[in-house]
Amino acid sequence: MSDAAIELAGVNKWFDTFHVLKDINLTVKNGERVVICGPSGSGKSTVVRCINQLEKHQQGTIRVDGVELTDDPKSAASIRSEVGMVFQQFNLFPHLTVLENLTLGPIKARGLSRKDAEEKARKYLDRVHIPDQADKRPVQLSGGQQQRVAIARSLCMEPRVLLFDEPTSALDPEMISEVLDVMVELAQEGMTMVVVTHEMGFARKVADKMIFMDAGEIVEEGHPEHFFTNPQSERCRKFLSQILQH
Repeated sequence: MSDAAIELAGVNKWFDTFHVLKDINLTVKNGERVVICGPSGSGKSTVVRCINQLEKHQQGTIRVDGVELTDDPKSAASIRSEVGMVFQQFNLFPHLTVLENLTLGPIKARGLSRKDAEEKARKYLDRVHIPDQADKRPVQLSGGQQQRVAIARSLCMEPRVLLFDEPTSALDPEMISEVLDVMVELAQEGMTMVVVTHEMGFARKVADKMIFMDAGEIVEEGHPEHFFTNPQSERCRKFLSQILQH
């Protein structure tokens, strides 16, 4: 039994003629926290979207928990039940309460009773520190609270892996830390995580492995300590010097 939660081997993807991912090789071990960074348009978000089959790769193999992703719709459904995804935008249903947003997946996809789903939802709302928001609608919450609801919604499916696609980029600065604090707690509890982010303070705190992408390629990969103090490529050095100045 492999200890790899996610394996990408020789993954290529095109949008029409644009080669967006070029021979991506990446292994994420169970319990590992991997942070992917890089300039805009480098292919970071496309990598996590391919892992969750929101985008289809054209070449190479992607395995989640040893199961290869294929064009079979059942493959996508089974992967999405094991892999949670938290987006830039919160993607909450505006007409449902917070509790209803959280119970929808477990009831529909996992077959839980409403009572059991609500019990689970309240547990995870408590987990992200907003148990008192259960009966509100998303519009009544701040951006930071909505993103914490989105994280709780993913946790309600009890995924083996959580993917984060720039989860704080749509938030006002004062709301970023409340979301990052929740993500740090999840990391400390051993959740397998792949996080696309520009939040380098968060990356230094929780990452087991840093990935730097540029122009569709993994340019650099390594332990955070070496990555931040002694980047090997000029492209990575330039990126870090720019982003750490902000």
